[in-house]
Amino acid sequence: MNFTIHHLPFTIQIMSLIDSLSWRYAAKRMTGNKVSADKIDSLLEAIRLSASGFGLQPYKILVIENPELKAKIQPIAYGQPQAVESSHLLVFAAWNDITETQIDTFIQLVADTRGISTDMLGDYRGAIAGSLLGRPVEAKRNWAARQVYLAMGTALAAAGELQIDSTPMEGFIPTKLDELLGLEAMGLHSVLMLAVGERDAANDFMANAKKVRYAKEDLVINL
Repeated sequence: MNFTIHHLPFTIQIMSLIDSLSWRYAAKRMTGNKVSADKIDSLLEAIRLSASGFGLQPYKILVIENPELKAKIQPIAYGQPQAVESSHLLVFAAWNDITETQIDTFIQLVADTRGISTDMLGDYRGAIAGSLLGRPVEAKRNWAARQVYLAMGTALAAAGELQIDSTPMEGFIPTKLDELLGLEAMGLHSVLMLAVGERDAANDFMANAKKVRYAKEDLVINL
């Protein structure tokens, strides 16, 4: 009995997550209705808490609500309607490089957060530097971009939990988006976008379609 009671909240959380993932889909059309500020803040907090390699979080999230700016982004995103029909458009932009200074800034954050000396984090800093600093810049850019995908996964799950419709978007011209948003000057390059808002079920042919996923036995290999 104690075992069942102890694990009951965990079971409820898992079922809630599964239900949320079953509810969500990549909305093709949105109504333009605004998502509440509280929900957007919760979504951004979930992204902030996402996992990343070494915990380094080598990216920034640009939150775009301005209709004029979204209209300029739409042709860069091959005319996808979600760019302008969304409540907010999130741009996930990765670092262009990973430097000693960025690693030192992160190590200082760890020290300040945990109330310890940076001297105690020497091995940790060495592991990060040893893994990343020797790579070519392009390899570091690619590594940073992969961390963005971890953050996007968290964002999609969180949006489902918050009952926010969302559409992850790879379909855009990165160089043009970078130029429009001035990302090069920030030391960033765009990797993904996430349109968030409210599904337009009346005009979205996918709104009531059954979710298509492989069966677990076709996806999971037990060794």
